[in-house]
Amino acid sequence: GEEHYNCISALHKSMRGSDENASLYWLGRMLEGGEDPLYVARRLVRFASEDIGLADPLALTQAVAAYQGCHFIGMPECEVILAQCVVYLARAPKSIEVYRAYSNVKECLRMHTGPLPPVPLHLRNAPTKLMKNLGYGKGYKYNPMYKEPVEQDYLPEELKGTDFFKERKT
Repeated sequence: GEEHYNCISALHKSMRGSDENASLYWLGRMLEGGEDPLYVARRLVRFASEDIGLADPLALTQAVAAYQGCHFIGMPECEVILAQCVVYLARAPKSIEVYRAYSNVKECLRMHTGPLPPVPLHLRNAPTKLMKNLGYGKGYKYNPMYKEPVEQDYLPEELKGTDFFKERKT
């Protein structure tokens, strides 16, 4: 019932608040109450990306490994795997930078009126002669061939100046 959602919310918020003791308690409440360990593991994978993100990129690796471990061995043996992951996530630094940036991308797409801007010609692949003649791929600079980053636009013209890591268009 509702307690299922209350406990996962408490676990999530305890990890977000970096409280490893409370995080372990809520994990224990869920597992000892019969919760599916794969459900908990899926939520940990989401948490690792949503709440920790680039502040500790290994958090996602830890969470996916915990999910796989739970899948392979099941309960009760996987409880320590989940406990280790929960403590790791609770102790990890937090960042929602990517979560916010992707939310801004979704908002940009939802708010756009009319057809979406086309992919710039220089970013298109040109597997045929016709496509090459139409200018597909023309002027594209292959970054690995340069010692320094190259100046090149990657967004459509209509989105020039957009920085999804900031709130709105610059």
